[in-house]
Amino acid sequence: METQNNFAIGSIPKHIMSIAGPMIIAQLINVLYNVIDRIYIGRIPHVATLAMGGLGICLPIISIVMAFANLFGMGGSPLCSIARGQGKNDDAEEIMGNSFSLLVIFGIILTIVGFIFKEDILWAFGASKHTISYALDYLSIYLIGTIFVLVSLGMNSFINSQGFAKVGMMTVLIGAILNIILDPLFIFVLHMNVKGAAIATVISQGISALWTLQFLTGKQTILKLRKKYFKLNFYYVKRIFSLGTAGFMMGITNSVVTIVCNSTLQTYGGDLYIAIMTIINSIREIAQLPGQGMANACQPVLGYNYGAKEYKRVLTGIKFVTIVSFIMMFVIWLAITLFPEFFIQIFTHNQKIISHGITSLHLYFFGFFMMTFQMVGQSTAVGLGKSKQAIFFSIFRKVIIVAPLTIILPKFIGINGVFIAEAISNFIGGGACYITMWLTIGRKLQQKCKEEAVCIPQH
Repeated sequence: METQNNFAIGSIPKHIMSIAGPMIIAQLINVLYNVIDRIYIGRIPHVATLAMGGLGICLPIISIVMAFANLFGMGGSPLCSIARGQGKNDDAEEIMGNSFSLLVIFGIILTIVGFIFKEDILWAFGASKHTISYALDYLSIYLIGTIFVLVSLGMNSFINSQGFAKVGMMTVLIGAILNIILDPLFIFVLHMNVKGAAIATVISQGISALWTLQFLTGKQTILKLRKKYFKLNFYYVKRIFSLGTAGFMMGITNSVVTIVCNSTLQTYGGDLYIAIMTIINSIREIAQLPGQGMANACQPVLGYNYGAKEYKRVLTGIKFVTIVSFIMMFVIWLAITLFPEFFIQIFTHNQKIISHGITSLHLYFFGFFMMTFQMVGQSTAVGLGKSKQAIFFSIFRKVIIVAPLTIILPKFIGINGVFIAEAISNFIGGGACYITMWLTIGRKLQQKCKEEAVCIPQH
């Protein structure tokens, strides 16, 4: 099995695609956990718009929970890939054990803090007197499953990093199928509405977490989750935090932007536009998956080859994933631009939301394909263990560009400014991220190729 998943031999594109296919499917299924909730909630009789708005207020909190899964999953798994490429499997297992302990500890902390401050947080995040009850109903139950989210998402990264992308896909497939079955049962048959959606999600995520742990403690895995490595080692904890901060900041900045958007939309457009943004976010989560999946799939391959000092293969991988990701993202952008009503109707049949949402969707997704460069630039930095660059890439687009523009533009051009802010960031953020990656990481890889008398691929 170790030989089978040796990324330092064989075709780089083949290795990346063998991971990317199952990973994209897995990430799509993972997104469906929350998106399916929104599809069903959007069809609750009489209260769909307010219920959708209430769920939209919860999205920043869900992003924060996922950010902590990224902190320890994306922080530990690239380090495992590098260590495995160096032949240091014991070190890799200790990194994985420490990551698991951190996921459990922070899962408990987030659950406690969430229950204590949930109502205050929801008001601060843009709730209104009409949506607060729906937001509280959903969040109160969702928080119970916080530890399940962290373990299933965080530890699944260690399955993928070893090359077991199909197993990683099964982790989320099992939970998603359960969610699809349980959502209509709890929401419509048992008449639990928003609470029912949350219960279905918690049960599904719990099963996903159990599946993940079963595999990582079983016989098929290369790196095994062992109790002796649960004790925190400060050296590894520091490295996990350092590298994982990039993925963490990506989740946190998404949360910050959603909070700013919700507050601005409440001021200029009310609950209707919060519901529209909730739908647009749902479409974006699905639309970005092919590009993000390709970018994430290259991380274990790049990290392994970097650890094995195969720098030419690392450069080949970066170029391949850039081209393929861009093509996929461009096709998706074209489909959304040409058929906006089709995508909105997946979530609602409310004509008012559809008519206002089409314009908002066009503005928000303008230049969406430029996000390719943000994804590849950041994933390359994470995969090679370059924490400083990865953190910068995470913060730049959302915090420095999107959030300020979301506040400023509506003062001059009204509600459309909220959606245009995202479009502007796609060009500036994506371009700056990728150029910076090539000027820093790319140049160093090329220099190492020269030093080892390796032919550098043209670009």
